[in-house]
Amino acid sequence: MRFCICKKELKTKRHGRQGREGEASKIRQVEQEPEAPLRIYSLRAFFFTIAVLRRCGITLIIVKLNCRKAKHRTLFQRKQRPSSSSLGPVFSAVKNAKMKRKRSSSSVDSDTGKKVRPNPMCIQDFPPELMDQIISYLPVKDIVGLGQVCRYFRDVCNSGRIWRRICKKVGPYLDKEEDREDALFWKRIAILNYTKGLYFQTFGGRRRMVSKTVAPHLSNGYQKFIATKDHVFVLDYNGTLFFLKNALVSSTMGQIQWKKACRYVVLCRNAKDLTTDPRSDTIYRKYLYVLATRDLPPGVSREVHGTARHCDCVEVYLQSSGQRVFKMTFHSSMKFKHIRLVGQETERSLLLLTDDGKIYSLVVNETQLDQPRSYTVQLSLRKITKCLPHVTVSQIHSNQSSVVYVTDSGSVYFEVHTAGVYRDLFGTLHAFDSLDQQMPLALSLPSKIITCSLGFNHLGLVDEYGRIFMQGNNRYGQLGTGDKIDRGEPTQVFYLKRPVDIWCGLNHSLVLFHTSDLGKEVHGCGCGAGGRLPGWPKGSASFVKLQVKVPHCAKSVCSTRECLYMLSCYDISNILMFRELPAGKARTQGGDSEGEAARACEEYLSQLHKCSSLEQHVEKMKEIVGHMSLYGFQKDFFWEALNMISRSFDSSSMSKETTV
Repeated sequence: MRFCICKKELKTKRHGRQGREGEASKIRQVEQEPEAPLRIYSLRAFFFTIAVLRRCGITLIIVKLNCRKAKHRTLFQRKQRPSSSSLGPVFSAVKNAKMKRKRSSSSVDSDTGKKVRPNPMCIQDFPPELMDQIISYLPVKDIVGLGQVCRYFRDVCNSGRIWRRICKKVGPYLDKEEDREDALFWKRIAILNYTKGLYFQTFGGRRRMVSKTVAPHLSNGYQKFIATKDHVFVLDYNGTLFFLKNALVSSTMGQIQWKKACRYVVLCRNAKDLTTDPRSDTIYRKYLYVLATRDLPPGVSREVHGTARHCDCVEVYLQSSGQRVFKMTFHSSMKFKHIRLVGQETERSLLLLTDDGKIYSLVVNETQLDQPRSYTVQLSLRKITKCLPHVTVSQIHSNQSSVVYVTDSGSVYFEVHTAGVYRDLFGTLHAFDSLDQQMPLALSLPSKIITCSLGFNHLGLVDEYGRIFMQGNNRYGQLGTGDKIDRGEPTQVFYLKRPVDIWCGLNHSLVLFHTSDLGKEVHGCGCGAGGRLPGWPKGSASFVKLQVKVPHCAKSVCSTRECLYMLSCYDISNILMFRELPAGKARTQGGDSEGEAARACEEYLSQLHKCSSLEQHVEKMKEIVGHMSLYGFQKDFFWEALNMISRSFDSSSMSKETTV
C-alpha cells in the first residue's frame, strides 16, 4: 500500500479587502484505489505524521520537491528503502496514481451536472483504539510534543489508554497496582519513570564526567535520595525505600566510581521521609532515620488507639549493612510528614513536622543505638509551636547547630544553638541567649519565601518572585555577592533569578536553574578546594557556571566531599511557579541596582589601572566578568575571549624567546 503526502498552501480570499491567509490540516485516503495519496496541509502535522508512520515501520522516500509552488511530495512504502537507481518506477507510480485519481474523481452529479469528488477519509475518522495503538509506539517526549499540535491531538494524547500502555512498557508492575482510568494519573506515572535518574560527578581523578547510577527497576520515580560513605538510599513516590549496596567504590587512582554490578534491595515500604547527619561529609553518616507508616500489632489494645489501624513510627538503620537497630512508635492520632536531625551524636534532637504544621522533638543518643535494649523517650512540643501557636510550619531545614522553619505564609524563623554560628549568620551576639537556644528568631524579608537551604554558617533563600537572597558568613565568597564581606541580613543576588533548586554546603553554594535555550546549568560560588567547583579550582566570590553536564529534567542538586549529585525526575503535579515582580518594586530595584552597578564599574576601572602586566589585566578582567550581572552565555563569551587573548600572548612571548 502506497501513500503520498503533500503540503499545500490555501489561496487568500479577498472580499473587497485583503483577507487572512490560513492553513487547514487534512489527511485523506481513498480506499478504492491502493495508489491514492494521503494529503496533509499542515507543516507541523506533516512532521509528526512522518514520526508516527516511521514508528509503524513505514519508510520515507523523498520523491519530488517543487519550490516554486511550495509543494512537498513524499512517498511511503512498507518495504526497505530503495537505492537511487530504482527511483524511476517510483516517479511513474506517483504519476499513475495522480492520473487514476483524476479519472476516478470525474463522476458527474445527476442533479447539478457538476463533477463530484469521492468522499475522502479524514484522520479524525480513525477509530480511537487505532489512534491509541499508533501513538503509544512513540517515545514519551514525542507524545508530549504531538499533543501541542492542535486540539484534536491534544485530546488524543491526553487519553488514559495511551499512558496506561506506556506505563506497561516502562514498568509492567505499575499496571497491576491501580485499576483506574484517570488520564492524569497514568500520565504522571509514565513521565516520572521516563525522566527518573540519579547522576553524579566525582571531584577527584583525571576523568571528570557525569555518570548515571543503576536505577532500581521496581521504583516509581525518584522523590529523594541520600548518599552515605559506601551506599545510596533512594525513596520513590510509592514510599518504597531502596538500598543500593556497595554502589560507590574507589579505583586504583583514588577516584570514586559507580559500581555497575551493584545490587539493590527494598529496605522498607510505606516510607514518608528519611534523613541522616546533616553534615556534607559522608563519613559522619552512620545511621539512617526513616519516617514510615506501619500497621498496629495484633496485641495492641484498641482502647488506646481507637479505631485506627495504622500509626507512624521512626526506624533507625545502619548505613553500612541496612540493619534496623531502633524503632519508635507513636500514637495513631499523630501524623507526621517530615523528619530532620540537629545536634551532636551524643545529644541528637529529632525534629518531627505534623500534618497540621506543629513541631515535635525528642532526644536520641546515637552512641547507645547499637546496644540491644529498650527505653522510653519523651516527645515534646518545640518552642516555636509553644510560643507561636498560630504559625503553621511547612518546611524544616537543619544543620549541625541550627534550624530554619518556613511557614505556609512565607515567613522564616531561625533557631541557633551555638554562639559562633549565630555571629556568622547575624554578625552580632546581641540577641543570643545560651540558656534558651530554642527561642525562634524571625527574619526581616521583603516578600514570601517558598524554599531555602541552610549551610554550615550561611543561608540561601528564594522568594515567590524567583529572587535569591543570601545571608551569613562570606569568608570564601559562598554568598555569591562578588565580595567576601559577611552579611548579617538577607542580601539579594541580582544576576541569578528563578532557580530550580538551591543548595548551601560547608563553604560553597550551588544553584540549578533554566537557561535561555530550555536547558539547565549549575552555577556555584565559594571555596573551590578539592574540586568542589568543577572548572574553578581557586573558587569564586560570585556565581559562575560549573563544568557539569546537567540532565534536562534535573530537579535538585547537592554535594558531598567526594561527588556532586543531581536528581532527575519530572513531576507534572508539582511544578515550581514564580510570580511576576510588580512594576513598582521592579522600578525601585532597577534604580538602586543601576546606581550600584555604576559605582562598581568605577571601582573595577580603578583596579584595572593598578595592574602592571597584561597577564594581571586578563586575570583581573576574568574576576570582574564573574562579578558583573550578565547572562550565562555572555559570561562564557567574555571568559573564552580572555582565554584566547591570554593564550595568544603566551605563544607570542614564547616565540620571541626562541628567536633571541
